[in-house]
Amino acid sequence: MSVRLKILRLPHSLGLPIPGYESAAAAGMDLRAAPPPEVPIVIPPGGRALVPTGLSLQFPSGFEAQIRPRSGLALRCGVTVLNSPGTIDADYRGEVKVILVNFGDEPFVVERGARIAQLVMAAVAHATVVETDTLDGSERGEGGFGSTGV
Repeated sequence: MSVRLKILRLPHSLGLPIPGYESAAAAGMDLRAAPPPEVPIVIPPGGRALVPTGLSLQFPSGFEAQIRPRSGLALRCGVTVLNSPGTIDADYRGEVKVILVNFGDEPFVVERGARIAQLVMAAVAHATVVETDTLDGSERGEGGFGSTGV
């Protein structure tokens, strides 16, 4: 399935690559940080930061853009996307920004052009909400956390 994704480059992202797939079967496109070149963002251990990408998006209704962590950053540095996956709705036209959190032991420096997250396009189904007095039973029933085994 393919969806048309329009990308508007904001002035502070000039010179940075726009997102693209790194392999034919890749699910996500890398997003890059767009802070001013002379002012990298430093995230202390346990801290978080809102990192600009310098991009705005347009895509059709019926889709969302998901912001997901990069596995290498999580493994090597303990840095991940805090509200993962983040959702960009089809009617949002502002700048895409990524909330990064540093669970590592050292300060993490976000340099201009650093690959900080992945953008994944996903289809969205809208539910028809129906209030009811009862729900059909199921094998699981009301079993919650850990009820289906470890």
